[in-house]
This record gives sequence, structure tokens and C-alpha cells, in this order.
Amino acid sequence: MTLKSKNLVSRRVFLAGTAATIGTPVMSQSLDLENSVEVEQEVNAVPRNISSFRSQEWQPYFSNLNHGAILVDISSRALHFWGPGGDNYKLYPTSVPMSEELTRRGRTKIIRKVVVPDWRPTQSMLKRNPEWPAYVPPGPDNPLGTHALYLSWTYYRIHGTIDTRKIGSRSSNGCFGLYNEHIEELFAQTKVGTQVLLI
Repeated sequence: MTLKSKNLVSRRVFLAGTAATIGTPVMSQSLDLENSVEVEQEVNAVPRNISSFRSQEWQPYFSNLNHGAILVDISSRALHFWGPGGDNYKLYPTSVPMSEELTRRGRTKIIRKVVVPDWRPTQSMLKRNPEWPAYVPPGPDNPLGTHALYLSWTYYRIHGTIDTRKIGSRSSNGCFGLYNEHIEELFAQTKVGTQVLLI
């Protein structure tokens, strides 16, 4: 084997080894998780999904836009809003339920709109999280953020959030969270009666 062919083989081995290392999942690489809080948080983080965050047409989902329409796509973690007549279209990243057990799909509508909502976790939420308070008044510590749109399904809401790290991830107990500036914008454009479809 000549020197030139040895160098080519060595280069190929190096490149193949590097590609294999880069392609190895984080969990299987050797990490010192005991002394690295930041790495531990990153490893345990709920993955975000922005690959299918794209605009949609309303016609496959709704027969009309008389009162406007909201489509929440749980897979892409996106909320689509069309105003009456379809002239106004908005696309927002959202948090979605953390498990299929907490996820509800189908047609509902907005039945109530509340500025600076209060919050009472359900009994099942308190059972899963016994450290949570039974009631949180309106204000800067309220997990529903600055505005909430109540759906016809009990306990389901589209609301703001004080924890913006959750946006774009599977992290909620059933509701759909938006950045506070986005829920304020959506709140102003929706009406009681706006149709909502969760897919």
C-alpha cells in the first residue's frame, strides 16, 4: 500500500468515525450528569417541533368563517386563526398536552373570554402535582398568563403563559399555551362563538 493510499484510508476512517460520533444520540454518549445541571436539563427537555410549522388553508377543516375559526394542530404544535371572511390569518406556536391521555381532539368553540384569569388546578392535576396550590389568583404568577379563551369542554382553554419555555413543546395538562403577546392579539380578534378544531 502506498503512502498516498494509506492517507486516503486514514482520512476515510477519521471521517467515518466522526460521523458516527456526531450521529450518536445524546443519551448514549458518555456524560457526567452528576456534576452538570445544565446538561441534565437539556437531556430531560421535551423536544420542540418546528419542522411542520407552516401555514394552512381553512377550507379542509371548516365549512365557513362566519365567526372566525381556530385550528390547533397538536402534531406541529401550531395554532392557526382565520378571521371572519378569511382576510385575517395568524399562525402562532403553542404548547400542547404532554401526553395522549391528556389530549382531546374534535370540534368545540369559545364560550368565554377572560382578561387576567385566575386558576384552579383540577383534582387530577393536584394528584399528579401535590405541591401545587389549590388556587392561584390573577396576577404575574398565574400560569394562565394575561388572557384566557375558555372552550366549551370543561377545563380546556387557550391561554397565555408565564413559562415561555413551554411554547412549542408537549408540556401542558390539556390546555394550549401561547406567548402572552400572542394570546392578547388572538383574544382581541376572537369572539364568543368562534369555532375551534383540535386535530
